[in-house]
Amino acid sequence: MIPKPFLAICLSLCLFFGLRAQQDVLISYEHIAHLSIEDIQQRYKALGIPKMITPIRYPIDIYDIIYYTELPDGEKIRASGIYFVPQVEEGQALPVVQYNHGTAFKMRGEGSYDYNGEKDVATFYATDGYAIAWQDYIGLGKVNDHFHPYQHAETEGRSGYDLLRALREVNLELDITWNDQLFVTGYSQGGHAAMAVHKYIQEHPEEGLAVTASSPMSGAYDMAGAQSVTMFQEYTQPWYLPYLIYGYESIYDEIEGPTEAVFKAPYDTLIPNMYDGNHDRFDFNKVLPAIPADMVVDSIVHLFKTDSNFFFTRLLKENALWNWVPESPMQICYCKADEEVFYKNALVAHEYMTTHGANYNRLRHTGKKFNHFDCAGFSAIYTKFYFDSFRKGSKRGRKGPIMKRFMITMAKLFTKAK
Repeated sequence: MIPKPFLAICLSLCLFFGLRAQQDVLISYEHIAHLSIEDIQQRYKALGIPKMITPIRYPIDIYDIIYYTELPDGEKIRASGIYFVPQVEEGQALPVVQYNHGTAFKMRGEGSYDYNGEKDVATFYATDGYAIAWQDYIGLGKVNDHFHPYQHAETEGRSGYDLLRALREVNLELDITWNDQLFVTGYSQGGHAAMAVHKYIQEHPEEGLAVTASSPMSGAYDMAGAQSVTMFQEYTQPWYLPYLIYGYESIYDEIEGPTEAVFKAPYDTLIPNMYDGNHDRFDFNKVLPAIPADMVVDSIVHLFKTDSNFFFTRLLKENALWNWVPESPMQICYCKADEEVFYKNALVAHEYMTTHGANYNRLRHTGKKFNHFDCAGFSAIYTKFYFDSFRKGSKRGRKGPIMKRFMITMAKLFTKAK
């Protein structure tokens, strides 16, 4: 018979090392803001959001999160995120939205909890009782240990997944309880990242982390196909091309010599000096050509056009997110007049997924006349309606209450195309 003291020691050691394993993800958390009901009401008023569309129920506490994630080569690296926590009654379990913001270049400032104004989206979820797990992505937010790997599917997926794991540790400290509903969404780059997070969680199952439903919005899921035409025509956002090149090079190291060697003069000297954390996309657009391919040396452009095995084409295909099959419901939002992320990205993804066995995969055309900016707000509202339907018991997801949808339809009629 094994002595009881020995069994007690073994049990204690197992618990100790088990807790240590759980604590390998979270580095730190810090309370940075509180939004009272009055604060939220004032913000709704400023934005013109009727409370009937998305109610104000709870004040919100906001935390900065620093945690560990991994690069594809296994290197452990720090990343940051934001945790929006509604102040609900003690013991009330919260559904979770893992949120992915759109493209950003700069770090978040001290006390800041926003990119692109998307804190308002997080707020209208959180005040209605959702916990929001907002990832900043590698190289952005509060930690700049690595160049941001823009539109890189594996790191987007892994860092979102690891943030959720880190927040489970925070929950133990703050006595926060999640229920079994996990939703994933994001807009623009965040749409690509939402696809990546959903896919990563599906492929790396862990107890307590299973996607209930996702709603990627206006993401470039097919960069080598539907989105690739942006290289060879006038495009409103030419900054995307060097950001992709530098981001992928930080992961794959495919270019012989300095990365800027792929650019023509004067862009070979202008572009690298602008990745200093002090410039945004507007600064880039002022100095870059309207046709993105015009900043790249001719030999590289020729290879991209003619060689299907060219390394940049291969990397774009490797980071495609239209060609997989989600096992849980998904709504893909898009706008046909989106001039930044072409709507066919959504159509290509939906067609592949539904023809390869995805159940309850739906398209949500947010509006025919909306550009990329205007598409965002309406897509976020339709996404909340969709997620709310699961909270109310739907297994497949619904469009939302008819009166709320009518109000949004009327609002769209009075929103001018830009």
